[in-house]
Amino acid sequence: MVTQTPKRPFGAGSQRTDYPLLRKPQPRDGARIWQLIAECPPLDRNSMYCNLLQCSDFADTCILAELQGRVVGWISAYRPPGDEDTLFVWQVAVHADARGMGLAKKMLLRLLERRNCSSVDYLKTTITPDNDASRALFQSFADQKDAPLQESSGFDEDLHFRGRHDSERLITIGPLPQQAPTTRQAASAA
Repeated sequence: MVTQTPKRPFGAGSQRTDYPLLRKPQPRDGARIWQLIAECPPLDRNSMYCNLLQCSDFADTCILAELQGRVVGWISAYRPPGDEDTLFVWQVAVHADARGMGLAKKMLLRLLERRNCSSVDYLKTTITPDNDASRALFQSFADQKDAPLQESSGFDEDLHFRGRHDSERLITIGPLPQQAPTTRQAASAA
């Protein structure tokens, strides 16, 4: 899910002059990611412990963006057990201060360049029907990759969430075109 909030200038009256560093998260980033998500409504806040586990046990399939020492972007994802050709994108967050840079898509593309994602043929996510920002991100990604995007039922508000969360539609993009390994991919641990 992608969040969209109004843009604000980065920092107190400063101009954004450099691009965020995209890197693999480390356990020490868990609390900062938890705070980023809190600043990006309507994203669901998981426990800080969940974000810590994403930064440790799932770091190979997660990516963060850091600008001037602040975490301004985050994608959590994982490879579903028994479905090794798929990357499931759990959450996408971009702070309002870093909007307008195409950061969410750049993080997603960089994540897929990693060696441990080289066998990914499909990208999956779930999106609430009213989340236009998330739909636009994944449609733009599918268009850039020239890959089909399919939508189907995912998680139902009543059946799966007991009325406490909006329904989520399952988005599947793929098969993704295989790309030749790049220099970055060969050296990528970031």
